[in-house]
Amino acid sequence: MEISTLATYHFLAFVWYFFIAYSITHIRTEERPSEVFLYGGQWKYLTVLNLVLQAAFYGVSFLADVLRLIKKLRCAKCVISSRDLLFSVLAFPVSTFVSISFWTLYTYNRELVYPKSLDGVIPLWLNHAMHTAVLPFAVLEILATPHRYPAKKKGLILLGFVTFLYISWVLWIYSVTGEWVYPLFALFSPAGLAAFFAGSFAVIVSFYNFGEFLNRMIWGQSKFCF
Repeated sequence: MEISTLATYHFLAFVWYFFIAYSITHIRTEERPSEVFLYGGQWKYLTVLNLVLQAAFYGVSFLADVLRLIKKLRCAKCVISSRDLLFSVLAFPVSTFVSISFWTLYTYNRELVYPKSLDGVIPLWLNHAMHTAVLPFAVLEILATPHRYPAKKKGLILLGFVTFLYISWVLWIYSVTGEWVYPLFALFSPAGLAAFFAGSFAVIVSFYNFGEFLNRMIWGQSKFCF
């Protein structure tokens, strides 16, 4: 893909994610179901954090494209390294996890992740923007441009660290409010919840590996490391 075309795509994707993140974080207080937006507001939900992550990624990607267009190659190289690390370790595996886990649980019992009370607050198109469109966007990014993956150990350590931070945030919210971020968590014993978190991390690691596999299959067999 031509750099100018890629820059246009990344800019439009950035604007799209910024708009979606803005829309969900600016729901009027009086419209919010009292049982949903408690301590931590929208920032306790992985879906919302993922929207901000995607907006940041596409913003960095657009900056890298602009630097390449104006021939600032030394600066572009540094930004591209940051872009690739952000995509490989977080943007692809998290967006894939959000989409697949949400719709799997929603199909099983929507009240565990997305209570029916939200239907009157969040329109259907916004729900799909947050939970459906993120997956094809992630796949399209792999098709659009190659990404340099870090050494596997480094990538998994970074992914594990970010996962640990989010789980710590979820547990902190529970310790303060006595309410779980997702009703699903209330079904587990402490040991069961630990197993659930461990299983979720294993799933997101599989998505990390899948992204690396797709990137390698589409763009070549060279070893991607920093």
